[in-house]
Amino acid sequence: MLIDFIFNNFCSFNVESEFSMEAPVGKVKSRFPDNYTSTEAQYDLLKTAVIVGENAGGKSNFIGSLKFLKSLVDVNSQVQSVGAYINASSFLTYKNPEQRFEVTFLSDVGKVYRYTLVIDKSGIVKEGLHKQNKRKATYSCLFEVEREERGQFGKKDGKISELAVALKNSNNSYGLFVSKLALLGNKDALETVNWFKNILLPGAVPEDRENDPAGRDEDIKVMKDPRFMEIFRMVDYSISAIEVDNDKPYGKSLIVRKDADGHEIRRELQQDSTGVREFFAWAVQIFRVVYENRVVFADEMDRVLNPILSDRVVAFVNGMEHRGQFIFSTHNVLHLDLKTYMKEQIYFVTKSKDSLTSELYSLADFPGVRYEATKVYEFYVNYPSPKGNGLVTAQS
Repeated sequence: MLIDFIFNNFCSFNVESEFSMEAPVGKVKSRFPDNYTSTEAQYDLLKTAVIVGENAGGKSNFIGSLKFLKSLVDVNSQVQSVGAYINASSFLTYKNPEQRFEVTFLSDVGKVYRYTLVIDKSGIVKEGLHKQNKRKATYSCLFEVEREERGQFGKKDGKISELAVALKNSNNSYGLFVSKLALLGNKDALETVNWFKNILLPGAVPEDRENDPAGRDEDIKVMKDPRFMEIFRMVDYSISAIEVDNDKPYGKSLIVRKDADGHEIRRELQQDSTGVREFFAWAVQIFRVVYENRVVFADEMDRVLNPILSDRVVAFVNGMEHRGQFIFSTHNVLHLDLKTYMKEQIYFVTKSKDSLTSELYSLADFPGVRYEATKVYEFYVNYPSPKGNGLVTAQS
């Protein structure tokens, strides 16, 4: 499960931004007993969260920062900052601006890790992995390396052993050190790489995978699971069955409906409504949240989720016992209220029209917000950001 993500200097974000999935401490949790999961590591982690913002505000850039970091782990290729992903104003201030990413997560075997990566156009500037036994406990350093002026890497705190082997004959621009350690069989590195590759799913919408038979088979396995129907039928309760096509599951699968007289109506998915087709794809990811404990970031889900469907999905995810998380972005703030969400589950992204930079913050950053009185829509339209950069909306 994701605990915390911090990043800076990515696309429209040029200052350090933090996104946390920790549930609040105190009595407020008793109002929302289904909205979080208690873990053996003493972290109470939220099951769902929503990111609100207008078009071009930075929502996709936020999710894109996680996608970029995940891509560095997924593919053992060149590790360096990409010009298109660097904040434009950074180039005016720094000759070789750095990007920083820090992810704290609970692995699928219950261990807490904090992974840190700093990169520039030349490659890795700094990389480290730390482990924690329980919340508030001190982190132990598993490895930490930092590039020296001559482009080589030195050891930190005497941590060599396996790290020294990984560094030997390595090119700092190719492959993360955590990936190299994983290849050597280091258990903590393996858990970290596994979390990024198999648990974290930022903005990935499944589709027919003609060049990925293994991925297609995984999706088909989900679609044929009887529990998948419970999720998919949220979009249309007249749907009674799915006949999955093994070659084109997202196009040729048959959607079966029954009318009031019991007559069956069959239609290929590609001929159905846009909303049904897109929700079919997202239903696969929602299944993975609840039954496979994945961490899914869904970008612009309001193209698919109308307010009623959104409430159904959130209620379903919150109502099940699991170790997954579902975070989605939306333009529509009208259906958000503090009867369904904790303040910590609602994030805003706003972009300054003067500096063209984005800011990310939580509703919980505003101490004056009251559960009994605050209407999220009115707050969104009228309230200034916690850093004093104007109103939340782009019209400010």
